[in-house]
Amino acid sequence: MATDGVEVVFGAGPLGLAVAETVAARGRSVRLVTRSGRADISGRVQAVAADISDPDQASAAARGAATIYHCVGANYGQWQKLLAPIMAGVIRAAEANGARVVYGDNLYAYGPVEGELTESLPARASGKNGRLRAELADTLMAAQRAGRLHATIGRASDFYGPRVRLSTVGERVFSTVLQRKPAELIGNPDLPHTVTYIYDFAEGLVTLGEQDAALGEIWHVPSAATLTPQEFVALVAEGAGQPARLRVTPSWIIRSLGLFNPTLRAVAEQLYQSERPWVVDHSRFARAFGAHPTAHPAAIAMTLEWYCGAGGR
Repeated sequence: MATDGVEVVFGAGPLGLAVAETVAARGRSVRLVTRSGRADISGRVQAVAADISDPDQASAAARGAATIYHCVGANYGQWQKLLAPIMAGVIRAAEANGARVVYGDNLYAYGPVEGELTESLPARASGKNGRLRAELADTLMAAQRAGRLHATIGRASDFYGPRVRLSTVGERVFSTVLQRKPAELIGNPDLPHTVTYIYDFAEGLVTLGEQDAALGEIWHVPSAATLTPQEFVALVAEGAGQPARLRVTPSWIIRSLGLFNPTLRAVAEQLYQSERPWVVDHSRFARAFGAHPTAHPAAIAMTLEWYCGAGGR
């Protein structure tokens, strides 16, 4: 179990901030690394500036690290340019400091699947962003197998929660419902689709960082019960005291607009996730480490509270 030394979090998006808060709540020292050196966080967290795609800067920023949490994100349209150099910087930082790596990943590498998503699925993504996510995971696991570092990967589905805006269950659901407008969805709202509360994702990653048994493996972090998007919106509307209304954008419109917009092109690549059941199995994690995900009503209440406060500005 690696708990001596500082815990370093690369990335100050919603996931990185949730991980930093989760580690700090355990009474451990946390260093949050961002390009600007600033972050919307308080308490026992030190923020420092570094370009993580620069191996030297990444290594210096992670000096003394026991664990590095790779939570760096980027706009869809920049994935091909940015994500591989960032992973290279993370790996170099871990090697230079003898730190283990916990990588917060998504499910894109699997591509379209039949049945529940388990960690045993092969990487069969056909789109370029899905293939990139598979390559990034392979690069990290290859470094683990070569003995260059110790690493583990935690994967989650679409997430929601405080600070989460750019998600299928982000501001287009929470903000619009609070504004008494229909929630904006894509795909089929009547198909089951697992979503993950951001602090459950963070808790899962921190658990993986604490457990030697997690190393060298890919894990699905725990999520609350799978609902349909329509059922999820109904819970959000109930929590907000608003009527539950939906506006669904047809897939063909997303695909058409994607011909001209790189971000929507990347969204179109993943439309299969909303056009078939998307149920994520986390039983392997539960057997190994236990699983206590936050029930959706409680998580939604905390998310609405954030949107009504800082999130509404």
